[in-house]
Formats: sequence, structure tokens, C-alpha cells
Amino acid sequence: MNRTGPALFAVAALVGSASLVPAYAAPPTVIPSPGYDLRLREQRAASRAVVQPPAPVIKPAKPRRAERAPAH
Repeated sequence: MNRTGPALFAVAALVGSASLVPAYAAPPTVIPSPGYDLRLREQRAASRAVVQPPAPVIKPAKPRRAERAPAH
């Protein structure tokens, strides 16, 4: 019991001091990724391209009333 107390204290001190060290991590947008950059360039190029909407299809209008049959 006499040896476990100081050893436990030493381990707790090491873990506590390790949590004070700042982390040096970069977000994924900082790290160059060739595949992501290529997709991003393609997306931007596609959004810049001027796309004309397709011409509307015009159908002839149906007559509103049918012709009346001659009265007998």
C-alpha cells in the first residue's frame, strides 16, 4: 500500500500534465487533397458555365367546345 500511493500519484501527474500540452491538429480543409480539389474545381467550373434552359414545348390548344350536330 505504501508503494501504490506514490505510483498512483505519479501516473495522475503525468496524465494531468499531458492534458496541458496544446494539440496541433489541422482541419481537413488545410491539408491538401488532390481528389477534393479536383471535385471543387469541376463544381466551380460547372456553376460558371452559362446553361440556357430548354425551349418550351408548345402544344396546339384543343377547342373548348365541340361543334353542334345539326338539328333534325
